[in-house]
Amino acid sequence: MVYELRVYHATPGKLGELLARFRDHTIKLFDRHGIKSVAYWTPVDEPLKGNTLVYILQHPSREEAAANWKSFQEDAEWKSVKEKSEVNGKLTEKIDSTFLALTDFSPLLR
Repeated sequence: MVYELRVYHATPGKLGELLARFRDHTIKLFDRHGIKSVAYWTPVDEPLKGNTLVYILQHPSREEAAANWKSFQEDAEWKSVKEKSEVNGKLTEKIDSTFLALTDFSPLLR
């Protein structure tokens, strides 16, 4: 099992639209493609407050993560949702992704 920490740096003024896209579309599409959501956060302190989405995904392996991301990105519904949500400009300036392994002393996540 591996976890993926993702940090989305929203385009100024676009965090609300990014959150709506996740709430209304992205998470359902993740589920369809075997991408398991663990949790989602928005920072409460500056400088990340108001322009950042942080979340963790769970994958059976790095190989399955790559395959699931590929199928997600090729999904016609995702392409349509992304295109429609970005008609007035991109919602993110930068996306960081870091794969993580639980330590032997960490509580297990569900």
